[in-house]
Amino acid sequence: MLVLILGGTSEARALAGVLDEGHTVLSSLAGRTSKPLLPPGEVRIGGFGGADGLAAFLSERRVDAVVDATHPFAARISANAARAAATTGVPLLHLRRPGWVERPGDIWHRVRDLAEAAALLPRLGRRVFLTTGRQEIAAFAGNDQWFLARSVEPPEPPMPTRLATVLDRGPFTLDGERRLLAEHAIDVLISKDSGGVAPKLTAARERGIPVVLVDRPPLPLGEVVPSVADAVDWVTRKRYGT
Repeated sequence: MLVLILGGTSEARALAGVLDEGHTVLSSLAGRTSKPLLPPGEVRIGGFGGADGLAAFLSERRVDAVVDATHPFAARISANAARAAATTGVPLLHLRRPGWVERPGDIWHRVRDLAEAAALLPRLGRRVFLTTGRQEIAAFAGNDQWFLARSVEPPEPPMPTRLATVLDRGPFTLDGERRLLAEHAIDVLISKDSGGVAPKLTAARERGIPVVLVDRPPLPLGEVVPSVADAVDWVTRKRYGT
């Protein structure tokens, strides 16, 4: 059984490792970083050419099932996967980790998009820890707050005038996040609701720092599971026609 995993997330890598025994696994990465963490098994890097290109790929490679384990904010890829699966009749599953849940002591401001986050900032703080990824930094180019941006690779213009960068890749520790917020006198945090372990949210809660949280885009219609174990069960059922 050939399983195509649309990946780039830790869940995608874990799923490829589990399915590597007894399945043929092909993982596809978007190629947005120069040195991605590669999963086990065969890997392709780069786009498909939209939904039509992905549909053609599914037919050419005779893919038996597709697991969309992309980032919760990779809306275009998920939409293309849904269209391609509908066109070809290949079963599709969306694997999405649960979003974050507000806890006592949190000061969260949920927004629909990055533009709304940028507009809200002047009311919340002057020293901003920006953890939305390097491709989203441009949304804050017009803001005059001081920004600390963390990303795997250096950001490119347009960028805020007052910007410092930290090049790092998770997982991050709670002690590390505490030190970072203290050393840079951060008074507001911006993040996308990616889900998963997030010590930065705990550190912000401890310091009473407001968090601007960008809500996820909606998923296309289809079956969704929250964990790698659930995705393994789904693939197994498809393998045996159940």
